Amino acid sequence: MTHTLDTWADQAVASGLAALDLERTADTSFTGQSLPMPGGRVFGGQVLGQAIVAAGLTVDPDRPVHSMHGYFLRAGDASKPVDFEVEVLRDGRSFSARRTHAIQEGAPILSMIASFQLEQEGPEHQVVMPEVPGPDELTSGVDVFAPLAGHPTADFWLQRAPFDVRHVEGPIFLRPDRQPRAYQSTWIKARTAVDVTDLTHRALLAFASDQIILEPILRRHGASWATPDISFASLDHAMWWHRPARADEWLLYVQDAPTAQGGRGLAGAWVFAEDGRLVATVAQEGMVRMPQVPA
Repeated sequence: MTHTLDTWADQAVASGLAALDLERTADTSFTGQSLPMPGGRVFGGQVLGQAIVAAGLTVDPDRPVHSMHGYFLRAGDASKPVDFEVEVLRDGRSFSARRTHAIQEGAPILSMIASFQLEQEGPEHQVVMPEVPGPDELTSGVDVFAPLAGHPTADFWLQRAPFDVRHVEGPIFLRPDRQPRAYQSTWIKARTAVDVTDLTHRALLAFASDQIILEPILRRHGASWATPDISFASLDHAMWWHRPARADEWLLYVQDAPTAQGGRGLAGAWVFAEDGRLVATVAQEGMVRMPQVPA
């Protein structure tokens, strides 16, 4: 089984990188493929990562992406290619701005604005990473799903998901948290080492963040991914990259969900490298509908 899991990990990461390897069709136009998904919808984190790569390919490499704000407008079809149209909004002395639309069959499925900055000196401070168990002390999501091989959702996590996910408070893939709370800490990294550009590492961080960002809302309301008739989807996503980081090294997402109302919930995360550096901040509002919400 270990050999099989290692093979699946290689294939999963290769598939994720292949999705980010966009084909340039014009100066500011690109196209990309999607990971096969249970249910057939394009994974939001994937199209976020692709949009970041598309925008970054129109900017000088010495200006890394430092922020993005995107809206998910429609569900995408994972069996069809996604086209990316980049609009050059500004190239200043220090900052560049790009608007990117992800399009399928003539309709936008994501609209994103990203900003890129020439690296500069300035004041430095950050919040302190909390003390939590390390990833080697925790259960991998791969191990959670391995006994369920053959089920479509389990097979996706085993064979297609590029990231290893390890929850400090325990996973909620299959069952709710016994102690509902509006926070969690989660270690994430690519399942194998990757030799890619800084732009792709930053895109992979966005890709991974969408995978677990709404979980504190589910955890707070006694739900899991497997709760019958639950429905949740990303509405908008914002991310700020503060310091360089590699997606194939463990990153700690310290997450919370300050509010949920009206069928929507807001969640956020501080992202730390293992050495304690704050490397990114993420925020997302999502649609969350449950048949019965515990008090």
